[in-house]
This record gives sequence, structure tokens and C-alpha cells, in this order.
Amino acid sequence: MPEPEVLTDLDAAGTDRYVMRKLPEVTLAFWVMKIAATTLGETAGDLFAQTLKLGYFLTTIALFLIFVVTLVVQLRSRRYNPFCYWTVILSTSMAGTTMSDFMNRDASAKFLTGGAKSLGWGPQGLGLGYPTGAAILISLLMVIFVIWKCTGLTFAIRDIVSFRAEALFWAAILVSNTLGTSMGDFLSDSSGLGYAGGALLVTAVLAVLVGLMRVPAVPNVVLFWIAFVLTRPLGATAGDFLTKPLAKGGLDLGTAGSSAVLLAVLLGLMGYAHVQERRTTVPQDRTLTDVS
Repeated sequence: MPEPEVLTDLDAAGTDRYVMRKLPEVTLAFWVMKIAATTLGETAGDLFAQTLKLGYFLTTIALFLIFVVTLVVQLRSRRYNPFCYWTVILSTSMAGTTMSDFMNRDASAKFLTGGAKSLGWGPQGLGLGYPTGAAILISLLMVIFVIWKCTGLTFAIRDIVSFRAEALFWAAILVSNTLGTSMGDFLSDSSGLGYAGGALLVTAVLAVLVGLMRVPAVPNVVLFWIAFVLTRPLGATAGDFLTKPLAKGGLDLGTAGSSAVLLAVLLGLMGYAHVQERRTTVPQDRTLTDVS
């Protein structure tokens, strides 16, 4: 009579790690979805705050609450679910867009077009400017990483399996997406590079990071977090390029149309990721219950 499969301690640990894995593998598909989500976050944030004229203050509050709801769902899930994970990424991108705009902008003619005097109810913005806003966000991100380091928990995304580590991960994601928006807006609006030039600069830096992956002295974890921050300004400049008027160097596709197309693309990518996840998890689940 066949004997049941016996799991060693190492196998059990691997099984527990597998069951508790909450975050995706970092592959090319991961970065494609990240850029799509951050570009959509830029256009959708501008859609609510500017096109619908809700203003940065109200939109930031609403989108931050959406982020909290999606985060609770993600934290309560038992394993990686592409729809849950990428919905949180999208919500951090949208909230980060309006949080950055609220910090850096004000009600001056530089930021309000069409003769508008105000944008929505409440404060129009703090008017800190992109350099000051970026400095504050970089400091806040460093504080999160210092706290994370002091806990002794891993920075490697594939090894994050505990509630505390995941909570720190999402705090870093929200701040990095907000920081990335400030960087993207600075490159597009204030640096003189324009939307296409800003996107090309960020793409060149990302290419350098890819090359550094082959350098043993440079930790891949460091490269991951730098790339994660930089893909946000890439998405921000791409979103601005799609939505801004032709006179400003954009394609003038509008926030609503661009957001609809990007949402369809992201949903398609999420569906593909979900299918791929099921293909990899179902066979492993069966091996844990099969009797040899």
C-alpha cells in the first residue's frame, strides 16, 4: 500500500512561505504593469482633481480613503492575488498624484488654466514647490526605510510574508509614488525637458539600473527600490504627454479618454497575471495533498 508523502521541516517551511506569499515575483511583466498602473494613476488623479474640478484637497481625501480600503483587503488576503495587489498599487498612484499636487501647487495662474480662479472646495494647495516637496518626501521615505531596517525584516519583495513587513512595504510604496509624481512634474514642467525629454531621461537611468544588476557589489534590493521610485515619474510624464494640450507638448487625448484606455490595458494585464498565478499555484497545491 502506498505511503503518504512526508514533509521535512524544510519542506514545511517552504510550504508555509508559499501559502503566505502576498506579493508578486519581480519580472518584466511586473514592471510593465507598474508603469501602466502609475500612468493611469496620473491621468485618473488629474481627471478627478482638475477635469471634474473637485480640487486637490477633496480628491486627496477621497483617494486616500480608497487606498485605505484597498489596503485592508490586501492585508487580509491569505496569499498573492493580482487584482488585490495591483488595485492597491493603482490607488497609491492616484492618491500620490493628488497628494503631490496639493503639496507642491497653489491657485496661481501657473497651475490653473482657462482663467480659473480656484479648483474645488478647500485649500487650493500648499505651494511648497517641487524641490521642497521632493525633499520632504525623500526624508519621509528614508525614515520609513530606517524603521524597516531597525525591525530586522527583509527588504526583498519576494521574501515579505509577515503583516509588519507588508505594512512597511505599502507605506514605502505610497510615499515613493507621491515622490515619483513630484519628480515627474518637475521634469515635465520645470526642468525644460518637456514630457518626452523627461520620459527619455528616466528611461535612460532605468537602463543604467538594469546594467547594474550584473554588478555583484550593487544589491538588487537597492536597485529595485530606486527603479520603483523612478517608474513613477516615467508614468507621470507619460500620463502628462497623453493628456496635456498640443501647445504644451502633449497629445491632448484628455484625462477621461486616456484613463479609460489605460484602465482597459491594466485590467487586461491583471487578468493575464491572474491566469498565470493560477497555473503556477494549482499544481503546487495539489502536490501538498496528493498521496504517493
